[in-house]
Amino acid sequence: MAIVELLPREYGYVVLVLVLYGFLNAWMAFQVGKARKKYKVFYPTLYALESENKDAKLFNCVQRGHQNSLEMMPMFFVSLLLGGLQYPKISAGLGLLYIVGRYFYFTGYATGVPDNRLKIGKLSFLAMMGLMISTASLGINLLLRK
Repeated sequence: MAIVELLPREYGYVVLVLVLYGFLNAWMAFQVGKARKKYKVFYPTLYALESENKDAKLFNCVQRGHQNSLEMMPMFFVSLLLGGLQYPKISAGLGLLYIVGRYFYFTGYATGVPDNRLKIGKLSFLAMMGLMISTASLGINLLLRK
């Protein structure tokens, strides 16, 4: 029996949300690459120094927006995939909200004004909380089953 047969049909939404986030991540990486050219910050430099580059803050905001999304990605993926086992539609919906929030987090940060990342981007934190609750619920239900 294939593992796919054990999963609820709606788990497909969870998988598609995961793929969608992969596209968002690739787009953010591409934006960092464009910023490297625009602000003349070449590899392997991760962050520009303000003493060496007048556009350091602008580049660093783009880089930081992507870097923070990478830092959150493992927790997002695990919470989405595990919570989705029990609540596939809810988890997929929260995953979409997370993606929208991350998009606005990144684009807000990339303006060069770090506070702009939270205007709409804070939705990603709300979505993450929901995903963590759904994952905790799965763990509790597994422990309580007979």
